[in-house]
Amino acid sequence: MNKAAMYKLSYGLFVLTAREGEKDNGCIINTATQVTSEPNRIAIAVNKSNYTHDMVMNTSKFTVSIISQEAEFDLFKHFGFQSGRDVDKFAGYTDCKRASNGTMIVTSGTNGYISASVVSTVDLGSHTLFIADVTDGDVLSEVSSATYEYYQKNIKPQPKTNANAGKTVWRCKVCGYEYVGEELPEDFICPLCKHPASDFEKVVS
Repeated sequence: MNKAAMYKLSYGLFVLTAREGEKDNGCIINTATQVTSEPNRIAIAVNKSNYTHDMVMNTSKFTVSIISQEAEFDLFKHFGFQSGRDVDKFAGYTDCKRASNGTMIVTSGTNGYISASVVSTVDLGSHTLFIADVTDGDVLSEVSSATYEYYQKNIKPQPKTNANAGKTVWRCKVCGYEYVGEELPEDFICPLCKHPASDFEKVVS
C-alpha cells in the first residue's frame, strides 16, 4: 500500500484548546467537521497521547480555532511540537482571547472558531472521536482556511536542496527536519516535532 494516498485527502488544520482547573492548553489537530445541522454538532478526532485529549475527556468542553493561510510555521511549532505536560503554552501568549465556555480562542493565523460541549465519545484505538454540540462560534477573518496540502507546500519550511547533495536524506513529512544517513533507526523520533520514523521519507539527493 502506498501511504502517500492518505495525504491526498483534503482536510483542514485546527488549534484545539481546552481548560481544566486553572490550566489552559492547546494542540494541533487535522480532523474537525460538522456532522449534523439539527442539532448543530461537530466531531473531532484527537490522539490519546495529547495532553489536550485528556483535558477534553475530563471537562467535555473545547474550542477549535480554524487555521488560515495567514498562519506562520511558529503557530504549528508552538501548539504542535511541544507538550502541555512540559510547558505552559499560553504563558506569555497574547494572540488569544477567552471563549464563553472558558477555553482559549487563538486569534492570530486563524479565521474563525467553534466552541462545543461533548455529548458522546467513540474509542478509535490511537484516537478518540468526540461528538459535541456547538455552543458558540464566530468568523475572525475572510482569509481562506489552510488545508494540510497548503501547509505542506506553503507553510512548512522547505528543504535546502544543495545542503546535503550526494547524501541519503530522511525527511520528516510533518515538519521537514532532515536526518542524514543510509538508514533511519526504527526508533528514531524527530527532534523538532517528535513524530516517529514512520513519518519520514527517504530522499536521495
